[in-house]
Amino acid sequence: MPELTEFAGLPVVEFPASGTTEERLEQIRRQGGDPQAPASVAWRLRTSDGARRVREEGCEEHVARFLSMVDTAQVRALVIGAWGYPAQGGPEAFLEALIEHADKLPNLRSVFVGDIEMTESELSWISQSDLAPLVAAFPRLEELTVKGADGMRGRLGLHVPSHASLRSLTLQSGGLPGRVVREVASSGLPALEHLELWLGVWDYGGDTYPQDLAPALSGEVFPRLRYLGVRNAEGADGWIPALAEAPAVKHLEVLDLSLGIFTDRGARELVDRAEAFSGLRRLDLHHHFLSEEMEERVRAAFAGTGVEIDLSDRLEPEQDEDDDEDEPYYYTAAAE
Repeated sequence: MPELTEFAGLPVVEFPASGTTEERLEQIRRQGGDPQAPASVAWRLRTSDGARRVREEGCEEHVARFLSMVDTAQVRALVIGAWGYPAQGGPEAFLEALIEHADKLPNLRSVFVGDIEMTESELSWISQSDLAPLVAAFPRLEELTVKGADGMRGRLGLHVPSHASLRSLTLQSGGLPGRVVREVASSGLPALEHLELWLGVWDYGGDTYPQDLAPALSGEVFPRLRYLGVRNAEGADGWIPALAEAPAVKHLEVLDLSLGIFTDRGARELVDRAEAFSGLRRLDLHHHFLSEEMEERVRAAFAGTGVEIDLSDRLEPEQDEDDDEDEPYYYTAAAE
């Protein structure tokens, strides 16, 4: 089954992609859903299950059937799951169908694109497309989460010239291109409070550097930003100097550098510049490669500041058995 069981604070109910109307209604009811009172759940749409494609219904047909069976004027959250073979093509058919019928989803507030588990496609192989038209079609959208970027092919796009309602944007990737981060950072999102970027690794297209996020770090383009996640980053160490000097950090409540390759090198920078981060409520560093000594130095640097620090999940670098030079291997939480 797909990974998500909850989205936007709501339980996920899958809208079946095959069967008669009565069979589908029965499946929906067994999951706790009600097509006539649909606001209490997030609805998942998908047309394939793992490697086996459900051929009875394509994306356009699936959306049309959903619109005909569910009182979509009440729907608040949608989850887009697998759309065939996610490693071979993006969700364009799903997105185009939703955009075409945007008037039938007037209360849509939250969308997740790419609820695809590992058996369906590795994270770094999930193809995406330009999601800006989807955001533009729903002016009251408040939350968008995107899983996958397929950074080597460069299909993901997300430059939104103006959107007054979007408050939360999350991009989960094993390799997020700097081009996409520059598009986000140059978007007109004055209400944005939560920006979460999974940068991934160079080998999968993750070529984002702090300068790509410079407009956001200036504090000017996203004045309401309170959570910044630079997560799953191969080069997490290198972000500390830029973040320490970023005006936006002064207004953050949470800085999340978890899931990446954060080592003693980055921790030394963090300790030396601890004052720049002393206004945070929470600093998340879990999944790190700090020595025990450096972990204690980080704790000591923030003692008495009121900053809650998550240093859980301390890891040791692995040894590559095929590496004759015996170099340690560090890894992000999610790459493939």
